[in-house]
Amino acid sequence: MTSTTSARPPGRPRTGVNAVVFAAALSTVHELGYARATVERIAAAAGVAKSTVYRRWPSKGALIVDCLLDAFGPAPLEGTSRAELMSSTIRWIAAKIAEPGVGDAFAGVFSDAVSDPALREILSARLQDPYRLALQEALGEPEDRVLFFIDVVVGVLLHRMGMTGEPMADADVAALVEMVLPHFADGPGPM
Repeated sequence: MTSTTSARPPGRPRTGVNAVVFAAALSTVHELGYARATVERIAAAAGVAKSTVYRRWPSKGALIVDCLLDAFGPAPLEGTSRAELMSSTIRWIAAKIAEPGVGDAFAGVFSDAVSDPALREILSARLQDPYRLALQEALGEPEDRVLFFIDVVVGVLLHRMGMTGEPMADADVAALVEMVLPHFADGPGPM
């Protein structure tokens, strides 16, 4: 007698679930805004159970942080000079924040983290620290200067997104580069 049971366990195949959930999260945030993009709505858009999402991420904020890590990927850190490296980093951050759903998700999770110390720790440790460390190494800058660089660049980009609902225009990104570079391009030193 031949068995009709499958070697695969019942339910949705697990490979690729993160990618599907991340795509659904960004799409849902882009469509509904961060506040209305609940875990239930994200799970429905991904075609998975809400419990599938909660098994991987304890909260919407933790999901969004991992979603942003996936969307941003590694920092390109391109350029032969400090000025080129910093300019390309600013343009890369601006381009990523301009992608549909990414800026909204970033601004939303950042806003939630202001009053949620646990989420603030996740955001700092999982999203900011890897990029900060990469920039510190590439630039030979101390932590406080790199954090200030991140604060200025990301703060300006998210402020524009929050105030207008639109990413910063290329001409304004170029102006931001011109404003920030003099503080960093010449090498380590006091601000």
